[in-house]
Amino acid sequence: MIWSKNETLSREEIEAIQLERLQETVHRVYEKVAPYRKKMDEAGVKPEDIKSLKDLAKLPFVTKQDLRDNYPYGLFAVPTDELLRIHASSGTTGKPTVVGYTKGDMDVWTECVSRIACAGGAKSTDFAQICFGYGMFTGALGLHYGLENIGATIIPSSTGNSEKQLMYMKDFGTTLLVATPSYALRLAEVANEIGIDPKKDLKVKIGLVGSELLTDAMRDEMHRYWGDDMLITSNYGMSELMGPGVSGECEYLNGMHINEDFFIPEIIDPETGEVLPEGEKGELVITCIKKEALPLIRYRTRDITRLMYEPCQCGRTTCRMENLQGRSDDMLKIRGVNVFPGQIEEVVLSVEGLGPHYEIVVERDGYSDKLTIRVELAKATDSFKELEKIEKEIRNKLRVVLGLDAKIKLESPNTLARFEGKAKRIRDLRKGV
Repeated sequence: MIWSKNETLSREEIEAIQLERLQETVHRVYEKVAPYRKKMDEAGVKPEDIKSLKDLAKLPFVTKQDLRDNYPYGLFAVPTDELLRIHASSGTTGKPTVVGYTKGDMDVWTECVSRIACAGGAKSTDFAQICFGYGMFTGALGLHYGLENIGATIIPSSTGNSEKQLMYMKDFGTTLLVATPSYALRLAEVANEIGIDPKKDLKVKIGLVGSELLTDAMRDEMHRYWGDDMLITSNYGMSELMGPGVSGECEYLNGMHINEDFFIPEIIDPETGEVLPEGEKGELVITCIKKEALPLIRYRTRDITRLMYEPCQCGRTTCRMENLQGRSDDMLKIRGVNVFPGQIEEVVLSVEGLGPHYEIVVERDGYSDKLTIRVELAKATDSFKELEKIEKEIRNKLRVVLGLDAKIKLESPNTLARFEGKAKRIRDLRKGV
């Protein structure tokens, strides 16, 4: 189901809306937000210089550090008495990034999530169980309001106590699951441990997953546990931009449709900042053109993807972003080679006999980097021949994909950490890297 006619506008109509809203936003932040005005003055650009969408490239970038430097309200374009909601990141690596919402922002957020929920197969008849943590994190409340807006029944179970989550699913008749991909797999794993078959004993047929990378291999693994008829779609957002609702996959799984009447996407070279030609892969930059409280312009997401403008079978005409390859700041440089965790995940999940849980450990041995991949076996075995075969296969596949050799450490089932929120897969033990 397509929620809004604005998802089916012509390219000319979309760009006309974008330009009008961009010009209004640039004028407003220049007038009301001192740090923006300073950045634009230093770049030698005035609001009246934005005459076309191509002029967007004249404007300076905004980064997460800008939000931290102006903590908590320095980048806000409205007085605090107009705020209806405040969210913030965890701040585990410094001051949290604080985001605010006016009543208008909340309406836009709900609209955007309603669109991506419908694109992912959600209907008013669904019982939607939200297994994101409620609180300062935007994911849970964002999906909650959007799904509620389309008429779905919400089960706000939050995170934790997987056995109780499964009890709710069974007893309440959950049909739609909101979770990270890793927690969806963990729930299926616990279900099997306590004698519940997700395919037969539960009614979950839709998975709206987000907050972490969803590779094709991870989606296949979810189908193995939950059933091939489960529609699993990835959706994208981040608290700085709004929360979930920036983009989401439709049933054709051909990239995530961007709500272009609210966000302008660009792809840049992460090293030079140069805007790349259509279709090339690079860092995603997003400009928010309908936000009142925190209207970020050219925000560097650090996420690696590409944009696709050709028509989609679903009937939506909005630009699509390819499912993420990874993040430029999560990229590991090992012995001169750029390595993304998603590449390793694809290999791990392609090897028979391995479970979906893994950890990447990088250490320095003298002047050389050492890469170790800890991987869980799907089931315990004492067969040295079988273990040797699995280890050899994964090492050979990693050499082909990465061009690097890695040490493989096979672990017993249920050894590695499980995660209810974003999975933490990397331990980089090198100093000064």
